[in-house]
Amino acid sequence: MDTAVFISALPSWALFVLVVGVALGANEAGFRLGRLLIRKGLREPEQPVSALVGAILGLLAFLLAFTFAMTSSRFDTRRELVIEDANRIRTAYQYTRLLPEKQGQALRKLFPEYVALRLNITSLPDLAAAKKREPRTNEIQRLMWEQAASLAQENMDSELRSLFINSLSEVFNVHTTRKTVALNYHIPGIIWAVLNLLSAMSMLSIGYQTGMFSARRLAGVPVLAASFALVITVIAAMDATVQHGFKISQQPMAEVMLLMQSGK
Repeated sequence: MDTAVFISALPSWALFVLVVGVALGANEAGFRLGRLLIRKGLREPEQPVSALVGAILGLLAFLLAFTFAMTSSRFDTRRELVIEDANRIRTAYQYTRLLPEKQGQALRKLFPEYVALRLNITSLPDLAAAKKREPRTNEIQRLMWEQAASLAQENMDSELRSLFINSLSEVFNVHTTRKTVALNYHIPGIIWAVLNLLSAMSMLSIGYQTGMFSARRLAGVPVLAASFALVITVIAAMDATVQHGFKISQQPMAEVMLLMQSGK
């Protein structure tokens, strides 16, 4: 299974527990290895070991910062696209009041279902459930475009016709962008694998350093492991699109739905 798919399927609490468990296990393995080498009389110089641990922790910090920045940018983009999507749909819907009655009425019946398919998509259990809505969404878009195309046969203001067609095209374009960003753009599995492996290696190196130069384990290691796990869990929650991710407010879309239901 792809690492990204596996992580996105885990609830936040389960991912946190898993990362902490792996980190503590790696730290314990490193400590035991250090103590074993000490018993065999293979003590290493402290300064090179400390430099090695510092380098690994520095690499982990860099990768955490890079991954956080990447997923934070994508999260902001998803939030902005919800607002843009709602604005484009509202504009196109209001234009239907200016169209001939036949096309306007047909379009006003299609828009509420179109918006309903886009509401609460982040509460679905997985990406497969979200993608199941796509065929009906595409079908509604096709029906909308058929109504728009039929305007060419109507005796109406050409500028108004162009405005509506352009507005409807923007609705479809934003949908494509939003779908692509939400369902297809995620942190690659290789980055997740490297991030978790580097986290485990960092804890192993700390345990090794402790075992090599101290007779007892560090009391603060669980806190450090929990800190790594918290950051990784937050990154995973921002990256996830569906149920286990941070929820992006759908209020703009909900307001558009209320506008349609009010018949305005």
